[in-house]
Amino acid sequence: MTSSPAPPPVPSSASGPSGQSGGPGVRRPLRRLRARGRDEAHRAASPLELFFDLCFVVAVAQAGIQLVHAVAEGHAGEGIRDYAMVFFAVWWAWMNFTWFASAYDNDDVLYRVVTLVQIAGVLVLAAGVSRAFGEHEFFVVWLGYLIMRIAMAAQWLRAARSSEGPERTTALRYAGGVLVCQVGWLGLLFLPEGARAWWFLVMVLLEMCVPPWAEKDRPTSWHPRHIAERYGLFTIIVLGETIAAATVAVKSGIDENDALGELLPIAAGGLLIIFAAWWVYFVVPIHDHLRSNRQAFLWGYGHYLVFASAAAIGAGLEVAVEQTVGKAHISTLSASAAVTLPTALYLLTLWALHSRHFKSGIAQQLVLPTTALLVICCTFLHDWAVLAAGLVCALSVVAGETLALRGAAGTTRTDGQASAAG
Repeated sequence: MTSSPAPPPVPSSASGPSGQSGGPGVRRPLRRLRARGRDEAHRAASPLELFFDLCFVVAVAQAGIQLVHAVAEGHAGEGIRDYAMVFFAVWWAWMNFTWFASAYDNDDVLYRVVTLVQIAGVLVLAAGVSRAFGEHEFFVVWLGYLIMRIAMAAQWLRAARSSEGPERTTALRYAGGVLVCQVGWLGLLFLPEGARAWWFLVMVLLEMCVPPWAEKDRPTSWHPRHIAERYGLFTIIVLGETIAAATVAVKSGIDENDALGELLPIAAGGLLIIFAAWWVYFVVPIHDHLRSNRQAFLWGYGHYLVFASAAAIGAGLEVAVEQTVGKAHISTLSASAAVTLPTALYLLTLWALHSRHFKSGIAQQLVLPTTALLVICCTFLHDWAVLAAGLVCALSVVAGETLALRGAAGTTRTDGQASAAG
């Protein structure tokens, strides 16, 4: 994929913060779906986008619940495979809408209605998650995905109607790519079960090729700050759902088994892990890194692992609780790995996507990779694994902040000496 120059910004008179046209105070129910400018000031997530995220997390939660059941019953490999497939459908539909909205959201009646249709689609998908895991029946999941993708294609066709030239070509390519890929997903319904995982990988590659192909001649006018905010907000919501799921699991363990002493280390360690996960995500202003399609697409695609691992941490904490109170048919080592492995993956992915671009010096660069390695080592500490992993994550935050502070102090001192010498 090659990066392309940003499209010319749309004049502020053509489109206001809500994509309105006309004079001040004029709000037409239907407006042309024109591109918004990358230099638009005070661009922030809309209430509709926040509602969209909350509804999508319903499907994330359902996938997490089914992952817990699969791992607790000793079917980790099969559960992880199904989780990866279902989570991709949720994440990809969310991501496509997010980038489209960043470039074209005009907040008129039709735009809102089509977005609500997408929300309905993810709720249908969420209703089919349990059958996808338990019976490997993907029809309801496919149907929900179909609803979301047809709605997304309709948005692109509407954008094509309101544009011309290379911009119109980009929109038509998106619409065509979305619809063609949707036909390909029928393979999950008709292929033998043994071939579905391989077909899933083929379709994932095809889906991920659509955006760079569509934007190869003219990129869409997504807004860097808006995109960074949207990803950050979804990360917060996923982490919040993780805390909620883990809290319910601990509460149930205490109420049903009176196991406060055994569950307290898991609760404390899990809380430290999630707090650290939030901290390391928001410690750097990532929007300054999103300067081209190449950088932005790699960053956006990499968030599949960020979101999936963040949600899996909550599932792992539930597994650890169930194993502690005797409900899970797995070893302590397996239950510990259900927490430590997704935590390590989350940390490594964040280092690759975020931190390494803003760290200076080998010591700062090694903080998150070393933390991930130590978290994996904590797996072998049996009943204390989760607490130890949480303490390691907390200490990594302290180490990172300390090194950053020392680096900033050194830079300030050097600048002061240079000024004095001058």
